[in-house]
Amino acid sequence: MRAVAQRVKEASVRVDGREIARIGPGLLVYLGVGAKDTDDDLVYLAEKIAHLRVFADERGAMNRSVIEALGAALVVSQFTLYGDARRGRRPSFVEAMEPARAEAMYLAFAARLEALGVPTARGEFRAMMDVISVNDGPVTILFDSHKVF
Repeated sequence: MRAVAQRVKEASVRVDGREIARIGPGLLVYLGVGAKDTDDDLVYLAEKIAHLRVFADERGAMNRSVIEALGAALVVSQFTLYGDARRGRRPSFVEAMEPARAEAMYLAFAARLEALGVPTARGEFRAMMDVISVNDGPVTILFDSHKVF
């Protein structure tokens, strides 16, 4: 499972011109589910992201998690995180999980964040979305549950 987490001042998602999700300060999380991912991967990644210390403490140091900062998360499905563009000009997505299983993992990941105490909004799985964000910092962290990077 792969994710890109961005610290944001605000973020929202629109589908067909209609806003379907919005958060204030928190994390915008793009989530990709790989063909070999299991529940262990989503638990690991949700824990890492929920407790990631990228929010400022009273001294301005990045010492607080999204939970401690009373922030929220907006989780957006992003199968293209498994795009392999090493050959040719068109990325291959063979390492991404098939959609029906990936949607279940995506929803379970968002539910796990919520259970950990992170108010969580979601994009719409398999929809063309407009994702709008105001990055804070910017702070952007990459994750891979198989620790490829």
